[in-house]
Amino acid sequence: MELDQTLLSRYHSLDQHGKVLATYIWVDGTGESLRGKTKTLDNAPLHASELPVWNFDGSSTGQSAGHNSDVYLKPVALYKDPFTRAGNILVMCETLKPDNSPTDTNRRDSCFKVMERCKDQKPWFGIEQEYTLMGLDGRPFGWPKNGFPAPQGPFYCSVGIDRAYGRAVMEAHYKACLYAGIKIAGTNAEVMPAQWEYQVGPCEGITMGDELWVSRYILHRVCEDFGVVCSLDPKPVEGDWNGAGAHCNFSTLAMRKEGGIAVINSAIEKLSVKQAQHISWYDPKDGVDNQRRLTGRHETADIHTFSSGVAHRGASVRIPRQVNKDGMGYLEDRRPSSNCDPYRVTEALIRTTVLEDWNL
Repeated sequence: MELDQTLLSRYHSLDQHGKVLATYIWVDGTGESLRGKTKTLDNAPLHASELPVWNFDGSSTGQSAGHNSDVYLKPVALYKDPFTRAGNILVMCETLKPDNSPTDTNRRDSCFKVMERCKDQKPWFGIEQEYTLMGLDGRPFGWPKNGFPAPQGPFYCSVGIDRAYGRAVMEAHYKACLYAGIKIAGTNAEVMPAQWEYQVGPCEGITMGDELWVSRYILHRVCEDFGVVCSLDPKPVEGDWNGAGAHCNFSTLAMRKEGGIAVINSAIEKLSVKQAQHISWYDPKDGVDNQRRLTGRHETADIHTFSSGVAHRGASVRIPRQVNKDGMGYLEDRRPSSNCDPYRVTEALIRTTVLEDWNL
């Protein structure tokens, strides 16, 4: 059953009489799926702190028991709503228990505290979010119903209906993110057909997690309109096909200054002795999801072994060739899975390379 999306445009032009629709967005009890609900405001807020704390039934999202089900929604970031427009907003929220402590999947609370401790370092992040478009039948969009497309090779950064599957979704998402105020930096078709990537950043500190989560929400909403499913599974198709990651580019002020390559190499050395800790934080199942992806094949390093190198896409951490040439810049951690929590990824990088503190 499908709805005619063109009919909705009739209602989007109706006068809201100065009211604002605020869609509160949060991460549910899975640690990877998003939920959202909308309320009416009398005025447009300038800052998230002006919005009221709301609540939801946590027993229906895996975040509370039925006998004590209310979970608080604390607004933390605002974006323009590209779907209903007319001054309406998307609101990224933290989830809080009745005593105002963070829920188990509220990773932002801890990340924010860590980012506050290193503000003087001005940490920048950029995440390359890979995703796969799927049909409602569970197969990648555009793939033959009873077989497979041609082997990987012609699909990366491709053009043509026989190679670039679902470009309209990618372009709609790109424009929607720009409208919303997401710091989306670029996009491209990926190695596996029906797989795409977009990049968000550079973002400083806590904003990396806020922007990536809201960009994912927008992606899922765009896919609704096109009648396809967005999968963030890190290995959506078994066999000789690339998985999906969320490579995290990271730098501090010292790395970006002349001679910063020494700081980058020092950070990589620190990362090399925290492999297990990072792997457990780089997907929502404590590393189980990434076991299917980080095999040492398909442009990945083996999950059990840390490695690094210049321009090496089979390494755990890559130093881009231009960074090595310039002697300053950033590093790319290629281990995070496509369904990672960006708050945990960025917090882990800061704990290991800047604070050198894993006391939780």
